[in-house]
Amino acid sequence: MKAVKDDLKDLPQTQLDTRAAKAKPVKMGWSTEEVERITAALNDLLANYSVHYQKLRNYHWNVKGPDFFDLHEQFELQYTESLQHIDDIAERIRIFSKTPVSTLQEYLEMSEIKETASNLSSELMVRELITDYTVLLNYMFTVVEVASEQHDAGTEEMVKKFINTIEKHHWMLSAFLAK
Repeated sequence: MKAVKDDLKDLPQTQLDTRAAKAKPVKMGWSTEEVERITAALNDLLANYSVHYQKLRNYHWNVKGPDFFDLHEQFELQYTESLQHIDDIAERIRIFSKTPVSTLQEYLEMSEIKETASNLSSELMVRELITDYTVLLNYMFTVVEVASEQHDAGTEEMVKKFINTIEKHHWMLSAFLAK
């Protein structure tokens, strides 16, 4: 039994006793350039998603006509979901110790998606959102491509889930317009 105790005396008692744990924390394995590529793509998506989110709220508040009840409810569901995606994207950027774009001015300057008026017909609102979803999908595909090239499975997996959702919204709104 004494030999076993002697063998254990040199083992660290906690993770903090190891040299690696005492060393300065190291980034997760990506180079500065790789982190820049990933976070730049995420910030582009974040800016576009943020303008899209505000459009959904605008349309939710201002939709009128015979489609009011259906669209009012759908717009709320979609902006609630968008808000969660926006938060996930921003937090993913923070994981890389970078700062997500976060002001309305930054969003509007960076975004390909543009604001619209509040007095659009319900049909024009839906057409605008279909266009937004096409733009968002293109930015999402770019993020997935960049993440894959950098071997960033976390970002890739997160955005692929967003893609499934956005494709479904695109289909449903397109079906809504079909007559």
